[in-house]
Amino acid sequence: MKKIIHNSSKITLKKAFLHTIMAIALVYTPRIASAQAPVLGTVADFVLFSTNGAVTNTGLSQFTGNVGTNKGPITGFGNVNGVMHDQDGASAASAADLLSLYDQLNNATPKFFPSVLLGNGDSLVAGVYKIFSKATLNGNLYLDGKGDSNAVFIFQIQGAFSTGEASKVKLINGAQACNVFWKVEGLVEMATKTYMRGTVVANNAAMVTSALDSLEGRLLTTTGAVSVNGSMTYIPTGCNAPLLTGPTPPVLGTTACYGLFSGNGAVTNTGITYVTGDIGTNVGLAAGFDALNVTGKIHSKPDVSTAACAADLQTMYNYINTLNPDIELLYPAQFGNNLVLTPHTYLLNSATAFTDTLYLNAQGNPDGIFVMKVNGAFTTSTFSRVVLINGAQSKNVFWQVEGMATIAKNSVFQGTLICNNAAIGLTTGDSIYGRALTTSGALSTVTLVATIPKGTCAAGLPINWIYFTGVTKQKNVLLQWSTTTDLNDNFYTIERSSNGTDYKSVATMNALIKNDNTPSTYSYTDLQPYPVGYYRIAQTDKGGQQTFSQSIQVKMDASHGLQVQPYIGTNTINIKVSGAMAGKGAIGLYGIDGKLIETQEIILTNQPTIYQIEKPSYRGVYIISVQNNGEKIYTGKVMVVSNH
Repeated sequence: MKKIIHNSSKITLKKAFLHTIMAIALVYTPRIASAQAPVLGTVADFVLFSTNGAVTNTGLSQFTGNVGTNKGPITGFGNVNGVMHDQDGASAASAADLLSLYDQLNNATPKFFPSVLLGNGDSLVAGVYKIFSKATLNGNLYLDGKGDSNAVFIFQIQGAFSTGEASKVKLINGAQACNVFWKVEGLVEMATKTYMRGTVVANNAAMVTSALDSLEGRLLTTTGAVSVNGSMTYIPTGCNAPLLTGPTPPVLGTTACYGLFSGNGAVTNTGITYVTGDIGTNVGLAAGFDALNVTGKIHSKPDVSTAACAADLQTMYNYINTLNPDIELLYPAQFGNNLVLTPHTYLLNSATAFTDTLYLNAQGNPDGIFVMKVNGAFTTSTFSRVVLINGAQSKNVFWQVEGMATIAKNSVFQGTLICNNAAIGLTTGDSIYGRALTTSGALSTVTLVATIPKGTCAAGLPINWIYFTGVTKQKNVLLQWSTTTDLNDNFYTIERSSNGTDYKSVATMNALIKNDNTPSTYSYTDLQPYPVGYYRIAQTDKGGQQTFSQSIQVKMDASHGLQVQPYIGTNTINIKVSGAMAGKGAIGLYGIDGKLIETQEIILTNQPTIYQIEKPSYRGVYIISVQNNGEKIYTGKVMVVSNH
């Protein structure tokens, strides 16, 4: 007899089955759990800190943020982009705030319980994670913000924490290092080349980094030593952290238009120096500069403009001199060496030697101001570089030097350099993006390029070149250019060169007559161009002063008028070439599959010439390629229908 199951029983069984499936799904499906960001208090300003333990550095390391201990020595550090706090009021406050931070992280309710082996390509969502023993990070660990910049990640590790070589924490989809926290109940040890993200708090244990490690976050321990070695560690940005702006910039006044200036001293040049900006002195002479290489005015003798500049320079110096420094760089003799600075007023309290590279990091704020105050002479190594990153601009960088300043050969220097009662020496191969100004002292330059920052000269330079281009048009070259701030224009001279050095005038053109400062556009066609030609435009204003555009190169189309005729001979393939430019060339023979069979160098002439290449042994279709002066000018097919 068949067993009868009522509909109500069927519904009950179905519900039970669904509940079972849902329970299994909840067990095996990762859950997205929110976590609340802890309050850091004053310890937020520290990149390295121990409540009770030594803080030491070995090797060349870079730090952005304060470094301190509330009990123990601080040793081995060079220049730090932060304040050193050794058992002072700030360290005492941070010790209390660190204990509070530890309690907040330790008491967070965990929602996820991952394996002790973190990384290896795993991706984790925001939440609180707890590991009941020591843990290791290897390979890549992805922290996925899921589009939420406030996503918080907290890791509670109930033992030691170590990283494998070259392991990385990577933040994706909006996750930020300022919202990542690691609470560790044991030794924290990072292997070489680790890229760590987040604030790491060790409880009653030491912290150790290795060479080439990078940490966007903090290393903080309640009790234990912090030891770093040749690594980079910097406080995270974001999470409502204050935007670094630096001090209020000085008012430049008439100094804005000067690239090179002395309030009292000769300004001299040797060699070919290019300057964008005015040049002058208020006592003495400015000499040795070629007006053709200066986009600005050369005040060879003191005049009304130089008198105003001298007064404004003194005002600017006085303002910077009153600025209180935020950070003292304690080792001026070790300045540079890949140091990273952020918008602040810095003090170097003795003679300063700048070696290698200095990075100025605006942290995304293009208005961030950097001021370096040097109480002594300032020198650089050859090939020294100031590198602007993350929005930093040369117009916002200022150097106050209480002594002679010497920029060594082939250096790249950014910012306005102000020497007080001392000389300035700029040397061969230097690139100066800013100004070199001295209140009193000689200023010398040797074969370099100096350019004032764009948009800083209120009076405006004689002309602003918007663009200058050249293109081939059949057998001719069409030149086009556009300018503004050109109300004082008189005429333009088009100059041409075959080598990029020796230019000759080929034509002149009157400037447009207008009453506003809208862009002016010009064009000129060169009917007798060189095969490879160089062009520049000289602008002459109504006062006779000249400025030059940049130089451009235009290559004539090597294939214009070109004829290539391949045909099969008895034992050779003959290629007749007409209309090519004279120069080196090559003929290549390829199979239909693109594989090179044979290549032969040739010398092309202006006259029709027949070149030969050995005919292949097998029938089939082959490809002939002809190059002229390194450029491919012909590709075609030939059919070999018989053997030799």
